[in-house]
Amino acid sequence: METKFLKIANGCAVSRSEIPYLPFTDFCDTALNIVKDGGKVVHYFAYKDDSVIKLIAVLRTDELLIATTDAPDSYPSFTTECEQFHMFEREIAEQFGINPQGHPWLKMVRYHPNYTEKPDIFGNDYNQDIPGNYDYYRVDGDEVHEVAVGPVHAGVIEPGHFRFNCIGERVFHLEIQLGYQHRGIENLLLDVENKRLPIIIESIAGDTTVANSTCMAQAIEALTQTDTDKGSKIIRTIALELERIANHTGDLGALSGDVAFLPPANYFGRMRGDFLNMTLLICGNRLGKGVVRPGGVRFSIDNDIRQELISRISVLEPQMQHVIDLLFETPSVRARFEGCGNVSTYDAEKLGLVGPAGRASGIQHDIRRDFPTEHYPDIDISGYAEPTCDVYARARVRADEIMHSINIIKSLLANEIETQTIDFGNYNLAPSSFVVTLNEAWRGELSHCVLTDDNGKIIKYKVKDPSFHNWNGLSMSLRDTGISDFPLNNKSFNLSYCGFDL
Repeated sequence: METKFLKIANGCAVSRSEIPYLPFTDFCDTALNIVKDGGKVVHYFAYKDDSVIKLIAVLRTDELLIATTDAPDSYPSFTTECEQFHMFEREIAEQFGINPQGHPWLKMVRYHPNYTEKPDIFGNDYNQDIPGNYDYYRVDGDEVHEVAVGPVHAGVIEPGHFRFNCIGERVFHLEIQLGYQHRGIENLLLDVENKRLPIIIESIAGDTTVANSTCMAQAIEALTQTDTDKGSKIIRTIALELERIANHTGDLGALSGDVAFLPPANYFGRMRGDFLNMTLLICGNRLGKGVVRPGGVRFSIDNDIRQELISRISVLEPQMQHVIDLLFETPSVRARFEGCGNVSTYDAEKLGLVGPAGRASGIQHDIRRDFPTEHYPDIDISGYAEPTCDVYARARVRADEIMHSINIIKSLLANEIETQTIDFGNYNLAPSSFVVTLNEAWRGELSHCVLTDDNGKIIKYKVKDPSFHNWNGLSMSLRDTGISDFPLNNKSFNLSYCGFDL
């Protein structure tokens, strides 16, 4: 389909002058047509360029597409025609006071004053209001009641509020309210020296340290025309896959615990630690901090470490397969997983679900295959979609990905890895440029956008965690289920609070 949007490549910088500027009507019509025709929204955000507020959209088909326009004070909401724009429009409204008229559920995302002098369109008094202090969605009915969970939870987790509309045990609607720990990370990134970017980025979400660091490094490399060697690409890929395995293993253990099947819960918990310790062996900490820097990696994998990693993963592989079989071949587990928390392929497509949650609902998209970076162009990434669309499918996809990631790591460790380790200082970024980077984090499509001004200073750094797409999928999974199924469904998605509350 011919489009007025510019085709761009993942991780390749372009001059901002090359990005098509469209009148708002053309921008709106073209973006909506692309998404209605099967495209997906990667980014849609506002930024301030001198005194002008602009909108920019990055869309995904089998290519990446971009265009920009001047932001009006208000406009007919895109969400009324394409649900994928729902969260993006709420964020723009909060940050810049731009009103998407007719938006079906316009409320705050992270609760902060907007970045302009415009009046707040939500009518909030920020000296008094806290997240969740608004009228929640209500289901009418004499016997309908509400159940409020959080924002403070029993576990050591971040805050988030869940409001259920129920009749008896049956859930009609779940509303999720986040924003309790808005940290202002994106604005912080505008006012620090470039050498501090990696430290801040890798602290966005501890369970996604390597993936966020990789997105950032690729963006800086594109803006400084820096090449990385083959060895660093292999080490980054190994680190990304170890991060994926450790988190999926932890989730399978938590799902086992949620259905009171304790043997695999304990086994998975122990093996998660084993895989985290493999990352520790590479870089000195279990979360992968410090591994990735613009220009390459800070730690090499010498022959002794390589052999030790091979030895450890060879021991863990049959253990992992055995415990996966134990979990999925147990009838009582299957009885709880199957048919629980369905999110149909139709709904998943409409919401734009990504990662294991999307693949479990029949959406095959995987950045490692569709827009590959690092060493992924040389790796065969299989499809894992289990279109049963339920907890079983979301768990099964994780199990399949664990075993495939183990094979990826084994193949990458088969030969010696040669690289020159680097550190990161201050770099001069290309002036008046734009770059978008996408990587398949363990939750799905993670993406960073960076825009620079005429002096090479960052004027917008946009981070989008896959959870930004998927929280509404969790809400849909609770429709017409028992409220006691919430913990199981919640863990089958296992979305990020801190990755969302930037």
